[in-house]
Amino acid sequence: MHEYAGNLHSHTPYSDGALYHADLAQAGLRAGLDFLLVTDHNIWVDGVQGYHTAPAGKKLLLLTGEEMHNMQRQPQSSHLLVYGVPHELAAHTSDPQMLLDAVNAAGGLAFVAHPFDPAAPHFGEAAYAWEDWHVHGFHGLEIWNYMSEYKSLMTSTTAAARYAFFPAHGISGPPPAALHKWDELLAAGQTVTAIGNADAHGNTYNLGALRRCVFPYEHLYRAVNTHVLLPEPLRGEWRADELAIYAALRAGSCFVGYDAPAATRGFRFSATVGATTTNMGAQVRLPTAAALQLHAHTPALCNLRLLHNGTTVASAVQADALDYTVSVPGVYRIEASIKFHGRMRAWIFSNPIYVRG
Repeated sequence: MHEYAGNLHSHTPYSDGALYHADLAQAGLRAGLDFLLVTDHNIWVDGVQGYHTAPAGKKLLLLTGEEMHNMQRQPQSSHLLVYGVPHELAAHTSDPQMLLDAVNAAGGLAFVAHPFDPAAPHFGEAAYAWEDWHVHGFHGLEIWNYMSEYKSLMTSTTAAARYAFFPAHGISGPPPAALHKWDELLAAGQTVTAIGNADAHGNTYNLGALRRCVFPYEHLYRAVNTHVLLPEPLRGEWRADELAIYAALRAGSCFVGYDAPAATRGFRFSATVGATTTNMGAQVRLPTAAALQLHAHTPALCNLRLLHNGTTVASAVQADALDYTVSVPGVYRIEASIKFHGRMRAWIFSNPIYVRG
């Protein structure tokens, strides 16, 4: 499998970001990313897609989607990240189900953005959580949104300033409610792909007497990212490569990695029966005459746990691998944590392997 790291949630001055697409691409290149998806609010920006090149020759693929929501709704909750639709859908935002139907009719992908976004009342920030769980047709959840987690740390001016200057001391993982909801949806029989992103804006704020960019795009692109696994390498032609990345996201052939503590490239989670190995997102039939073996491998020592239908069934401490023989059907996924700035932090979240009876 060929691994590519990217970020699927950023903004430019077309909505409420600070820098335009070419500058975002250069920030992504400096951060070591392979692709970016720019998702301005309720506006699809065409004509900027394509490959960008760093002075040293490395290339980054920049694509555009949208972050869509009803701007007449107060607060403006229930944001949806939309990818792979080559035209504007803002006319459908008044009703989340109508929007999802339009995305699916166009062959696109829809992910619930920052589903448990908190309020920050000390700074007049409302909660922009997802409030429409009755709808159907979305492909996944943004389980970890860096800026939403920072918002949860803004409990006072002092706390906001501290974590603006030292974010790694506060950032520790997705909200537990997001992981619980993910497991709940999986247990109900849905296939749900998890992604993790920056939600990068690059805006500058006043924090009491201090003024600071919270946070630069490059900083965010070195943090929470989504890594896709492709059966073939990218070809260098943006339209074909766009389809390959979207196919991986649709299939759940990806994982969420927090790349600040240690690089997450190289993580793998697979299922093997005999000579056949499948990867994250796969649907596997539980065999009757052979063993089904799950294997996880991480690029550094960490604490690993394997969850079955949301409950831990195996774990390893300070290890870089975990093996497990499956005996019952269900949904299996991996979580890894690693020590960073004096405490254990979430590091990697695999997408599930679905074992059917």
